[in-house]
Amino acid sequence: MDDDYLQRILKARVYDVAIESPLDAAPRLSRRLGVEVRLKREDLQPVFSFKLRGAYNKISHLSSAVAARGVICASAGNHAQGVALAARKRGVRAVIVMPQTAPPIKVQSVSDLGGKVVLHGDVYDEAHEHALELARAQGLAFVHPFDDPDVIAGQGTIGMEIVRQTGGELDAIFVPVGGGGLISGIAAFVKQVYPRVRIIGVEPEESAAMHDSLRAGQRVTLERVGLFADGVAVRRVGEETFALARRYVDEILLVNTDQICAAIQDVFEDTRAILEPSGALAVAGIKQYVARPNTAGQRLVAICSGANLNFDRLRHIAERADLGAGRESLLAVEIPEQRGSFLRFCEALGQHSVTEFNYRYQGTERARLFVGFSVGAGQEDCATVSARLRAAGFGVVDMSSNEMAKLHVRFMVGGLGNDLHDELLYRFEFPERPGALLRFLRAIGSNWNITLFHYRNHGSDNGRVLAGIQVPKQEREEFLLHLKELGFPYTEETTNLAYRSFLAG
Repeated sequence: MDDDYLQRILKARVYDVAIESPLDAAPRLSRRLGVEVRLKREDLQPVFSFKLRGAYNKISHLSSAVAARGVICASAGNHAQGVALAARKRGVRAVIVMPQTAPPIKVQSVSDLGGKVVLHGDVYDEAHEHALELARAQGLAFVHPFDDPDVIAGQGTIGMEIVRQTGGELDAIFVPVGGGGLISGIAAFVKQVYPRVRIIGVEPEESAAMHDSLRAGQRVTLERVGLFADGVAVRRVGEETFALARRYVDEILLVNTDQICAAIQDVFEDTRAILEPSGALAVAGIKQYVARPNTAGQRLVAICSGANLNFDRLRHIAERADLGAGRESLLAVEIPEQRGSFLRFCEALGQHSVTEFNYRYQGTERARLFVGFSVGAGQEDCATVSARLRAAGFGVVDMSSNEMAKLHVRFMVGGLGNDLHDELLYRFEFPERPGALLRFLRAIGSNWNITLFHYRNHGSDNGRVLAGIQVPKQEREEFLLHLKELGFPYTEETTNLAYRSFLAG
């Protein structure tokens, strides 16, 4: 297998459509982390993603007879654009099956490149199955997004370029991981020529298919995946990519949404480019890695894999970036409901800039505040500030890691549900597309009274709703059965401290 992939990558045909992407310095990030960070700018490819490499290498190797019948693929966006461009270059028909939740910018790009777009299903798996059916029915060649030797070899040319651009003088390469085509291709090349270079994959915590598979020693299928980093939202990695990862990949790191958002900002500050969430995974992984001992001064490369981002997602990214970088903290603070309390609170907070402040008079002895404040370089951290506030007599709870507080409660503080009985609180997710919110409400039904509701469009593929529902104790079993039948992913938040502090009666 070693020599086979080395030869495949060396002979891969990608440069008819792809550029040799630059390996840019990241001076601001490097100074801050105490390492040398360089960015492999695959976001500068003609389709703003690395995916055209593997797609073109696969399509260029098809026989004339097979190519003449056309090609088909399933993709949420980046692979789709790569296949459409590669097919146009070779002059063959391309059918692209995309989930109905695919970002509009990617759907339009595929059409602009000459691909025939077929929207089917809410998730990638449904689009994939439909594409296989169409391939059989119409005799089209299926171009897999990652689990194909020619696709893997095409992506492996990135590793070949990094070796040439650095002369092998580096310590580790950080690679976003979805189905595994990118990391397995890079690892298969680099480990054979410079085995000392570490290959480190990075996945979102909510889409950890490769991490969990390597830990289990076999491919596992995730029950569900998060769609914030839609480019790597894969429930099951490839058979071939898993075998290569087991052999060559050193480790997989997991990062959260806030860390991804902070990494997008880091790259922007060095390059003025805005990566999509999956494109910033590698930078988020580097920041986690350098917190370890003995990493100072290391030479590290991050694969910036793509920049196909819907503009309306920038709001959500900007809101979460400071939290992910540790520059902002959120606190729930209880103060006496009396004159001068707010002044004393601000004095105890000190010189920190307040980024958010939510309060509503409740007519009780104690008032609750939802407060965001900056914790920039050289300032006290959240734990120190919290300790000082407690010493001043205020009750304090850190909400910086409370997902419900960050997604919903910070936008809702001020409304208490007085005299409510039997209220349960749930977070729901549903595929985000026109009419989806109405369909969600109809599915929940009218058997139980909705007592609280918050929905905010985050520009992502999943809609997120926080709902309070009045369910008498004797109906709890029936209600839970109803939720299970609906099929929407949900999390009960009735005991969440943010809810108990700011929204519950």
